[in-house]
Amino acid sequence: MTTLNDFSRCVAQYDPHALPVSAAQAIVRQWATPVAAVERVALRDALDRVLAADIVSPIDVPSHDNSAMDGYAFPRAALEHGTTSASGTTEIELTIAGKALAGHPFTGRVDTTQCVRVMTGACMPADCDTVVPQELVQRHADSTSIRFSAHAVAPGQNRRLAGEDLARGHVALRAGRIMRASDLGLLASLGIGEVHVRRRLRVAFFSTGDELRSLGEPLDPGSVYDSNRYTLFAMLRRLNVDALDLGVVRDEPVALEAALRTAAASADVVLTSGGVSVGEADFTKQLLQTFGDVAFWSLAMRPGRPLAFGRVWSGEHPGLGLPALFFGLPGNPVAVMVTFYQIVREALLLMSGATPQPVPLVRATSRQPIRKRAGRTEFQRGVATQNESGEWQVTPTGSQSSGVLSSMSEANCFIVLGHDEGEIDAGQQVVIMPFDGLI
Repeated sequence: MTTLNDFSRCVAQYDPHALPVSAAQAIVRQWATPVAAVERVALRDALDRVLAADIVSPIDVPSHDNSAMDGYAFPRAALEHGTTSASGTTEIELTIAGKALAGHPFTGRVDTTQCVRVMTGACMPADCDTVVPQELVQRHADSTSIRFSAHAVAPGQNRRLAGEDLARGHVALRAGRIMRASDLGLLASLGIGEVHVRRRLRVAFFSTGDELRSLGEPLDPGSVYDSNRYTLFAMLRRLNVDALDLGVVRDEPVALEAALRTAAASADVVLTSGGVSVGEADFTKQLLQTFGDVAFWSLAMRPGRPLAFGRVWSGEHPGLGLPALFFGLPGNPVAVMVTFYQIVREALLLMSGATPQPVPLVRATSRQPIRKRAGRTEFQRGVATQNESGEWQVTPTGSQSSGVLSSMSEANCFIVLGHDEGEIDAGQQVVIMPFDGLI
């Protein structure tokens, strides 16, 4: 069995004492194996689920040529039989042969001297391939004919062709897609009422620390309420995974081992917060090495330097029992969120069977100097706004301490400062990662 450390050494820039973010992402990406189980669900239950197979259209959409607007349908050849008006323009005059509504087609024949009144979505009558919008024609209330300029419409204009949206036999949605509201509507338009999706990923999580208290418990001197489980729960909920909250686990080897075995037996992924920093993880590291394959890294990033990653098993030794991917996140609240979004999120999407899309990045002008040390990637919290010209500007939220969780609530973006970047001057361009759609 290839160990994590053996595999990691093959990754460019691998250095467990100062691992670049990109290298950590590359390692995690390779170990994120999608769940194999597939379920068939009703279309209404498919929102935010991951498609397990391509959806092939069984029909043409639309199923027939139809009018793109309210107007009058006629054969394009009619445009060749205009008359010259007193003003010198060429005009077309056509007799109204009937009417076509959506769901009520006109079934007669139409020659080059005739037209049919059509509404948006109505089937194009036989012999007709062009529609002139109703606002471009002249028609008296008691008239059975219309008149319009020959230059008002081009041959074939304002007609939607059968299969123009989606042709029969073509792939409508690819496997790995996270189903959106528009996708449900698309599949409904194809007459598809059930789809195959991947089983929801199961993620167990808990916090470690003797100082932590759950909500509702009294605070002793030196103790704090556990916020990490609530941010983890919310971030997991956004990814539509089955989240299993195992609570707070004391800094005791027996309690931690029991929690890890329980988590590995019941979930695909185990997330912990706290207990992975230098000086406080000695027994954690020793414990995980007995029934796991876990590497402890110091990431070249801020916040979120300490991280443990690998696999744990529910049995007594590696390879025994049920396996789960393991992420040991830092204890500081902001560091938990940053490491989750930069390292964990993509892995969970991959394991869910999804095809992750790149997180949008935007260029913005820093409104003040930003302190930054080259040799690490920083994700500072910022408030981005647009000026009158529509250009983005960003201001750091103030203290960038990884323990100041309020800064995440105040911010609407990460200011992403690259590994090789140094100090940022006011007015300099930076990259921001908007929270909208992410957090």
